[in-house]
Amino acid sequence: MRQRAILHGQHHRHYTGSTTDLAKRLAQHHQGEAANFTRRHRPVELVYAEEFAGIEEAFAREKQVQGWSRQKKEALIRGRYGTLPRLSKSRSLPKQRPEQ
Repeated sequence: MRQRAILHGQHHRHYTGSTTDLAKRLAQHHQGEAANFTRRHRPVELVYAEEFAGIEEAFAREKQVQGWSRQKKEALIRGRYGTLPRLSKSRSLPKQRPEQ
């Protein structure tokens, strides 16, 4: 079983990663033996986790969530799933076509 987690670090920063042993990996983050990000933003707290049958699914979800805005990650953590589609919409203006 593969797990993906979001950790909440110092200064309200988020770290998203995946592992096969969440308890062991979390201990490594607490001890400063894991990712450089969590080493610089300790202490960390587990705020969200998901389980996946395979590594491919877990890694794809990890990359997806890493690309999300802070606001969208917070909605996921808080279980506000109904707001996720709205937070997915582009914040930029649509491109305008040049006049012909």
